[in-house]
Amino acid sequence: MVLADIAPGSRAWGYGRFVIGRFDLYRVPGLRFFKVLGIGYESGFGLRPSLSRQGLFCVFDDEPAADAFLGDSSVAASYRSHASEFFSVKLRAFSCRGSWAGMSLPVNAQAPTHGPIAALTRASIRLPKAAAFWRQAPLTQRSLDGAPGCLFSAGVGEAPLLRQATFTMWDSVAHMDAYARSGAHLAAIKAAQRHDYFSESMFARFVPSGAQGTWLGRRYG
Repeated sequence: MVLADIAPGSRAWGYGRFVIGRFDLYRVPGLRFFKVLGIGYESGFGLRPSLSRQGLFCVFDDEPAADAFLGDSSVAASYRSHASEFFSVKLRAFSCRGSWAGMSLPVNAQAPTHGPIAALTRASIRLPKAAAFWRQAPLTQRSLDGAPGCLFSAGVGEAPLLRQATFTMWDSVAHMDAYARSGAHLAAIKAAQRHDYFSESMFARFVPSGAQGTWLGRRYG
């Protein structure tokens, strides 16, 4: 996962990533799947988009390919040179339910017994269900903002309103489970299942490593 806050003088370049940026990604060695993402205002999850923040979610054949992308590729170098903040973290999935554009993430890690984890929840929202879904979003965001053990959160999406995702990192599996199984988040999950909000969804958990850079003023790595 790569997140960037595009500098004021590079906004035109940043907006162009959503239109032409994907063509550069097609040429990255070992990259098997990617999504160019927008980010919510102040990195949150809601209807208001950020005008400067954006991200990339990339799946590579192996870790050396991911390292080469972050360390040597012109794509990552361009994001760094045009960004006032740049954050990246490598992720190995230890569970994945559902799919994203028809792809289910490869599971190549064991569930950790301690230490941090990351989670990605994404969904394609059915148009007739969009209003009902977004009515629950503010309560879910507020519960996430104050959730014990939440180290990092970003509301991301590949299309406004209808294709949304949340990326989070947690102190432990226990902290993630406590949030997921209580309060506004649990109510939102039950409502989504009961009313069939999504045409496609995916929930994945990861072992994170190599977090580096700066996001919302906080330095990592």
